[in-house]
Amino acid sequence: MPDYSHLLPVSTHWKQQITDFLSEDIPSFDYGGYVVGSDEKNASLYMKASGVICGIPFLEEVYGQCKVKVEWLREEGEFVSPLEEDPINKKIVVAKLLGPSKNILQAERVSLNILSRLSGVATRTREIVELAAKAEYKGIIAGTRKTTPGLRIMEKYAMLVGGADMHRFDLSSMIMLKDNHIWSTGSITNAIRNAKKVGGFAIKVEIEVQSYEEAEEAINAGGDIIMLDNFTGVELQSVARDLKKEHLGERQFLLECSGGLTKENLSEYLCNDIDIYSTSSIHQGTPVVDFSLKIDK
Repeated sequence: MPDYSHLLPVSTHWKQQITDFLSEDIPSFDYGGYVVGSDEKNASLYMKASGVICGIPFLEEVYGQCKVKVEWLREEGEFVSPLEEDPINKKIVVAKLLGPSKNILQAERVSLNILSRLSGVATRTREIVELAAKAEYKGIIAGTRKTTPGLRIMEKYAMLVGGADMHRFDLSSMIMLKDNHIWSTGSITNAIRNAKKVGGFAIKVEIEVQSYEEAEEAINAGGDIIMLDNFTGVELQSVARDLKKEHLGERQFLLECSGGLTKENLSEYLCNDIDIYSTSSIHQGTPVVDFSLKIDK
């Protein structure tokens, strides 16, 4: 699997987030730390539910700041099924820790929360990507910008680990024009014209449309990506097919489908005339994967 940790910036803003998470969890005295002291101990990190392991670079930062050594026994992006591997205990060790007792426990909750959340996102992402592949869809499954405030870099990272496209990262990535942009400027054509003035040749312009006629206007005005928003499955496939046929050999553009896509209804919408299916269901409201940490006796 690609090492997506190489994407993480050398700037320290995400590392500062880890510091902030630890500070939030220990805002003053660490009473439990006083109880256990600083004797060096070994600990085991257990995975207790099936899923994709995700978040190792962020956990290594947690353990590094807490001065705890970690040895990973499983890899980032690996799908693990504890019930199948150990049906008796129903859990498996995915990492071993070594450090002062108080330090291990200071890192415990922050590390488990990050690991559980990101593994949940990566697992749901993988499920939807695999569903699309089984339906012989050849295009892109993508997330959205509807991430948890403060956790965007982690959740976007988890989408990649799960096998999906991150979509745009923020408002400075690509220009996406939605209904409010169109209403504010008076028309799809005006909105795209304004976007092209400042985005130039280097930044793609995506525009949300609600009908075949709006899609035609967006294509003719120079939109790079046409988002067919909230179409029904049958309507979506018909519109996509007609647009691709109408403009075959002319201007290049991509078609994207978004709005209400879930693991349960994805198969109703899939067709290879759509280049991109974007859905927040791979990162909003996803179940977590259960992990726990125990000091070895």
